[in-house]
Amino acid sequence: MSRDQQAPEAGNERADGSGRAGGERPRGARGREARPRDAQGRETREKLLDGALRSLAEHGIAGTSARSVAAAAGVNQALVFYHFGSVDDLLATACRRGAEQRVARHRDRLRAVGGLDELLAFGRRMHEEERDAGHVAVLAQLLAGAQTHPRLAPATAAGLDLWIEEIEPVLRRVLAGTPLDGVADPAGLARAGAASFVGLELYEGVDPAGAGAALAALEQLGALLAAVQELNPVARKALAYTLRRSGGRGR
Repeated sequence: MSRDQQAPEAGNERADGSGRAGGERPRGARGREARPRDAQGRETREKLLDGALRSLAEHGIAGTSARSVAAAAGVNQALVFYHFGSVDDLLATACRRGAEQRVARHRDRLRAVGGLDELLAFGRRMHEEERDAGHVAVLAQLLAGAQTHPRLAPATAAGLDLWIEEIEPVLRRVLAGTPLDGVADPAGLARAGAASFVGLELYEGVDPAGAGAALAALEQLGALLAAVQELNPVARKALAYTLRRSGGRGR
């Protein structure tokens, strides 16, 4: 019998919370580097990673445990600890993997964006797709869990950094030659955009109409910049000069 088929180890779902997010790994699994090379082990890891995200979406961070993840994955709950050591480590890995998959899915469309108005329109479409696919609910739970489970915070931040790394070069490209070129910081704007996107995703859960109005206002800013681009060169230079002076006084 392979290790992936063994029965659960005693104590994996203890009353002290060891089998829940934030709990420590069982004694037998402490310090174990669980990176199976066999195909069955890799398949089990993939099932557990998918199961972790499904459990977060269905049960929330408080209801996610080794038992709920194993049930979602259709495997033995002892395998959570064998492959990942703890529920938190599993969730952290699932967070990174999920972010990588989502970024890869949208990368080509993001790189094809030709203007700020297109970038904002893309953000709205992506938001709707992510919400409908259930990824917004998962992100909300990870953000909530990161406040009380320290192991989740770096993974959640790393997932957001993946988006920031994709958005920043797009902003540099679309702002080049505009009155905002040299005034706005693309790196800071990328972080502000990622943070705003997350905030809007969470806000939509309590006030969908309000979140929709906020997204529409952002799109209006994109349209305003597009209109500025239609100004004659002299007017654009004058505007850029004024913005740079204002930015210098604000430092």
